[in-house]
Amino acid sequence: MDPAPAPARPLNWWETATRWTQVTFTEDDPGRMDIGFWTDVMRRSRSNASCISAGGYMAFYPTRIPHHYRSAALGDTDPFGDLVEASRSLDMAVMARVDPHAIHADALAAHPEWAALDEDGNPVEHWAFPGIFVTCPFGTYNREFTTEVAREIVREYDVDAIFANRWQGHGISYSEAAQRSFFDATGLHLPRGPRTPDDPAWQAYPGWRRQQLSGLVGLWDDAVKDLKPHVRFFPNLGSVAVQDLERELVEEHYPMLFIDRQGRHGSEAPWSAGRNGKRSRSVFRDRPVGLITSVGPEEPVHRWKDSVGSPAETQAWIVDGFAQGLLPWFTKFKGEVLDTRWVQPVVDAFVLHERVEELLARTSIRADVAVLDPTRRMAAKAGAPLEVMHADNDLHGHGVYQALVEAGLPFEFVNDQRITRAELDLFEVLVIANAEMLSDTDCSVIRDWVHDGGSLVAAFETSLADAEGTPRGDFGLGEVLGVRLRQPARGPVKNNYVALTGEHDLHAPYAGAQRIIGGTRVVGVEEAEGTEVPFRFVPDYPDLPMEEVYAREAPGDPAVVTREQPGGGRSVYLAFDIASLFWESLQPDHGELLAGAVRWALRGDGRARVSGPGVVDVAVHENDGESGVFLVNLTNPFTMRGVYREVLPSGPYAVSIRVPEGKEVDEVRLLISGADAPSAVTDGRVEVVLDRIGQLEVVHVTWRELR
Repeated sequence: MDPAPAPARPLNWWETATRWTQVTFTEDDPGRMDIGFWTDVMRRSRSNASCISAGGYMAFYPTRIPHHYRSAALGDTDPFGDLVEASRSLDMAVMARVDPHAIHADALAAHPEWAALDEDGNPVEHWAFPGIFVTCPFGTYNREFTTEVAREIVREYDVDAIFANRWQGHGISYSEAAQRSFFDATGLHLPRGPRTPDDPAWQAYPGWRRQQLSGLVGLWDDAVKDLKPHVRFFPNLGSVAVQDLERELVEEHYPMLFIDRQGRHGSEAPWSAGRNGKRSRSVFRDRPVGLITSVGPEEPVHRWKDSVGSPAETQAWIVDGFAQGLLPWFTKFKGEVLDTRWVQPVVDAFVLHERVEELLARTSIRADVAVLDPTRRMAAKAGAPLEVMHADNDLHGHGVYQALVEAGLPFEFVNDQRITRAELDLFEVLVIANAEMLSDTDCSVIRDWVHDGGSLVAAFETSLADAEGTPRGDFGLGEVLGVRLRQPARGPVKNNYVALTGEHDLHAPYAGAQRIIGGTRVVGVEEAEGTEVPFRFVPDYPDLPMEEVYAREAPGDPAVVTREQPGGGRSVYLAFDIASLFWESLQPDHGELLAGAVRWALRGDGRARVSGPGVVDVAVHENDGESGVFLVNLTNPFTMRGVYREVLPSGPYAVSIRVPEGKEVDEVRLLISGADAPSAVTDGRVEVVLDRIGQLEVVHVTWRELR
């Protein structure tokens, strides 16, 4: 193993690493895998970067480090080095994957301090593979051994980065190093037993853990840059772990981020791929982000990792991800390929990305509407484990997301930890499906923004508690919403309806109806002067016996309150659990009301809107001279429960794009089909009709100065 010559590579090599191939070896791969096959896949998929298993738990190169376990099949081969050379032959960036989450028994015997310990002080045996042991992320295994492994790889091979998988630990480690560090930092002992919100140790643990892991990443990054200045260290991240990183750490050590959310499962919606991009941008708007996609089914319970999933499912996940601004990355477990059915879908999806890559590079995603993403605060209130954000149990968030996707409205996220005036000024409408816990500062920033012309749509218990969950007694945003709390949320109730009252634009979808479905949990409010109440609650009544199922009283309490704001914006308050209920029951009246409230607050369709059959996820990529409206076709019998069986072409779709002030249309083209798009300009909007689209179409409009 001869040391690699120091390459003359740019420090910003990662800017051109836009399509990633990952090969994750298994112990029996050396001598079995076909390097030519992988070289061909990387060439056909137009991959320009690779991530290859190197070491950590198991070495796939001839390491010289004691207790760095070599694959039993390694012999005199070097599969890692062979794939590095193959990648370099295609002028690709190369990342070496290390996995420091477990060790073998001989390493434990030699270094018992490397292991994570349970509350009784015993080494934690691996949950899936008996006879190996979980490592402690806070001790010398990560700080010394993993650092040495990373430096050996960088010294000996021509790589651009080290990528660490499962590096954050699994549960609390009660190792001596962890206990000492926690006590020195907090004066407390590590928390034990079930988490309780009033336990000082549990309160202190997240911040301490974040600080420890942040320092570890900085140590690793500095260690590899010390050998070769262009090399970086990238830790793998979960779908929302980016929100738990120190900003200073990211700015110094993370030129790009990678989200390990490899696919959907169960009843997860296919737009979840793109949601990862919105969530990351809401925290770090200036960092490129890659979305890791598995070619196998993503089943966390059944764990069929060495398998091949539905081709259409894989392709949809990749395409929705890059349409919403994420760089495509696919991962294949096991270098020996026993089933090649995944290859063509990956190639097709990556080639689609290549076709729009120049547009993506020139433009930024923009939207008029932002949805507040209630992250750690809602997790803390729900009592979720500290290592797990609530991203997948925010049913209110799921509901409003689904409603806006169905309405064909592009939108972004604002993170609840970054509610600043600068963030809100990026948008015209802020939607808060349900964020009970907002600080006084958060409420003040939102109020000032609305007073200056912003529009607000909020529902249910939004702003009824401060950031720590202490009830306020009234809405923190009641002034701008035009409501006062009369009765806290009650429920669950049945046979709750809301009656259409007066005349209002929100009534438009309900011609012929006197009332529509209400909620299962409702908040009692009073409307302020200067508001309108287009919907009022019909007092709920029994659902059995059938002869008793009728309303006894006339509509009374406000269910929806709207206000024209003095600053020019608008507000809508919905006094029931409409968003979570829409996700649970998918009743179209709820979706129409959510989307209608946003359109009313927006005073129309905003910069772009897509209407047509099925489900289409929309994103708008813009600069001063052009707009690209991405339409990802998610229409499928299995849209709301995986997995897709095939891509179903759908249409027609009407695409409406606002003409920027001082501009006129230069050219309208369809980037995927490569055709000119017949269009018309009406009332300051470009109107385009697409007869049918497959997986993806992009309406590309170039603008010129108004003559």
